[in-house]
Amino acid sequence: MTYTPSEVMTVEAARRLKDGTVCFVGIGLPSAAANLARLTHAPDVVLIYESGTIGAKPDVLPLSIGDGELAEHADTVVSVPEIFRYWLQGGRVDVGFLGAAQIDRFGNINSTMIGTDYAKPKVRLPGAGGAPEIASNAKQTWIIIRQSTRTFVPKLDFLTSIGHLEGGDSRAKSGARGAGPTAVITDLGVLEPDPVTRELTLVAMHPGITIERVRAATGWPLRVAPALATTNAPTESELRTLRDLHERTARAHGTATVSE
Repeated sequence: MTYTPSEVMTVEAARRLKDGTVCFVGIGLPSAAANLARLTHAPDVVLIYESGTIGAKPDVLPLSIGDGELAEHADTVVSVPEIFRYWLQGGRVDVGFLGAAQIDRFGNINSTMIGTDYAKPKVRLPGAGGAPEIASNAKQTWIIIRQSTRTFVPKLDFLTSIGHLEGGDSRAKSGARGAGPTAVITDLGVLEPDPVTRELTLVAMHPGITIERVRAATGWPLRVAPALATTNAPTESELRTLRDLHERTARAHGTATVSE
């Protein structure tokens, strides 16, 4: 079966979620990947959404964190303060799964605005929501984002959520908990932070992608791992499950297609 760049990215991200993992999920691509994992190899993954749903098992992808679909199919629903104070700040979240509009070489992300003037931005984005807390407190953070020079930038227009700050031990010195971003999954490949400098390094490419193409889509001189891997192509079963999920979502929301 043929597949799209979004599909290979979503499948690769989903494969990384292990059964039983407690995952704090963002809306959009993170939600698609997390629910694909739940519907395939990780039926007992525990999906937490910011609105207070624990063990969410939506039949269709939610439009927002407040979508009733999440509460209807969750194991339980608690207050937002409990989600953040007890679960997240209490160290009970294994993976924080986030999207972003921009990312820099140290995994810091922007989901607030595009432009140089905060009061008059070129684009006003959805905003921080719970992302800063997730990025600061989850045991590790994964970021899923389409890769281009518009998204992989040398300097963020706005720092919404911290990654490894200025690299090295700057994150640890800031008081942030957890390991920070440990994987960035894109439509071209996978990047992981260097163990010492914490600069994002290309460690794997999707089938058919070249190093030159990844470098051309990165707004800084890209570091490449010596032993560069190639991810496995999506299987027919994974693609069928993902497409069925998107089709159900499109029907439920009254749209012909689903962008994510």
